[in-house]
Amino acid sequence: MAKLYFYFSAMNAGKSTILLQSSYNYRERGMNTLILAPEIDTRSGGKVVSRIGIEANAMTFNTADNLLSVVRSYHQQEPVHCVLLDEAQFLTRLQARQLCDVCDELDIPVLTYGIRTDFQGNLFPGSEALLAWADSLVELKTICHCGRKATMNMRIDANGFPIKDGNQVQIGGNDRYQAVCRKHFHEGLAQKSAEDLPLLGD
Repeated sequence: MAKLYFYFSAMNAGKSTILLQSSYNYRERGMNTLILAPEIDTRSGGKVVSRIGIEANAMTFNTADNLLSVVRSYHQQEPVHCVLLDEAQFLTRLQARQLCDVCDELDIPVLTYGIRTDFQGNLFPGSEALLAWADSLVELKTICHCGRKATMNMRIDANGFPIKDGNQVQIGGNDRYQAVCRKHFHEGLAQKSAEDLPLLGD
């Protein structure tokens, strides 16, 4: 029976690199993969791009798409041996359930990659559903500037100061987010004013 995997981490842990390596491993053995990416992430233009410079084309989807139908349609044209999905935090709860159905009805393994929590420490809906329903949960580790394991995502402004309020979704990379440990995350949120805030990494 095919399984649903959720690989999660803070920002900059190499999730896209691991996704691309997994897809390469399948293809090297003559198997077909289907890479999916949410269209809300406009940084890469229909590709999954790793920070180390490797990339692959992806089929984009929006929150209205039925992912079971998308995979089934693609699978009917060309057999799919594995589905890989980047930025899984942007899934809806219903789409996470549809990925379960891809495993259970089509018997195709699904590997999803994403961050667990937002810049306020709250679960993303897609991540929450995957944490509840995935057959296998795998934490990918990265480190805080202090050397501890980074588990949180700090949104920062142009001067490196933590941002405490705003919309849950704001697309960005190292210019807008920094992976930090829980201690430095809570210290950043507890600051009263920008004048009191040290630059992250000081």
